[in-house]
Amino acid sequence: MNDLIIPKGYKPKLNAYQTQLAIEFVKKNFQRELAQNLNLKRVSAPLFVSGSSGLNDNLNGVERPVSFDIPAVGSDAEVVQSLAKWKRLALKRYGFETGTGLYTDMNAIRRDEDLDNIHSVYVDQWDWEKIITKETRTRLYLMSTVRSIVDAICTTHEYLKVAFPQLETVLSRDVCFITTQELEDRFPDATPHERENLLLKETKTAFIMQIGGKLKSGIKHDGRAPDYDDWSLNGDILFWNDVLGRAFEISSMGIRVDSESLDRQLREAGCDDRRDLPFHRMLLQNELPLTIGGGIGQSRLCMLMMGCAHIGEVQASIWDKETADRCEKAGIMLL
Repeated sequence: MNDLIIPKGYKPKLNAYQTQLAIEFVKKNFQRELAQNLNLKRVSAPLFVSGSSGLNDNLNGVERPVSFDIPAVGSDAEVVQSLAKWKRLALKRYGFETGTGLYTDMNAIRRDEDLDNIHSVYVDQWDWEKIITKETRTRLYLMSTVRSIVDAICTTHEYLKVAFPQLETVLSRDVCFITTQELEDRFPDATPHERENLLLKETKTAFIMQIGGKLKSGIKHDGRAPDYDDWSLNGDILFWNDVLGRAFEISSMGIRVDSESLDRQLREAGCDDRRDLPFHRMLLQNELPLTIGGGIGQSRLCMLMMGCAHIGEVQASIWDKETADRCEKAGIMLL
């Protein structure tokens, strides 16, 4: 277990059954608000994909997907790590029109995840994707979409506090937009994680843009796979988490690569071998729609709104003995 935080004097605002009711409330209301704000329709999604399809997300490039053989099919499969690529292909296959999109429940196993208060081996999120045009493939459109997502989050939170008035979390709709380079320039002596904490303590809600490429310092703010987000048109939505006293990422999202940005980012990342995969060939040949999309953590959103100290309070997963013992001693109930 890495960096487990036990907030001083922490006591859950809801009991075990109230927690389950609140989780249901958040999930039911948020997906309705998100779908309405972004013009999305719900679809079903795979738990695993073919290992040779190129559809799985390799995240930062070092995480190992959970794989298994399927004798009846005669090939191997991989549990998805996200649906970033699958969603874009689905929009084409399902005949979605420009200005419309899809959302789905994404469940994943990330066995190499470093576990702490907000990271688990089990990942649950709303994955969404929407068709855009060449004219709307801009920073302004990205920012407008971020505001719509933050609006859906804050509206859901307002409903939740009416249903559960004992909750004390405060969220801000006012989004600070800043690039990773601007953030480095502002806090040059801090690490990327420290910069996020310093910014969010001040702004409360932020969208940190342009993640994936190297900064002037020669380092990256964070890793991004080269074949889904355009590194110049992406970012993370973060809120200030008062219980943990830190910046709290809720969503990773962005305008997706077109053929030009994919070609550039594959070269920069040293991933030219992916060009022959079916998904990548379609992108390079302009056979897939231009899109914007992202993932929004379900457990993280519940955790933030309900003022929980550990993600294990809102999802069932597996934890090391030290974590389980320390949480039990502190009165933190892991499901």
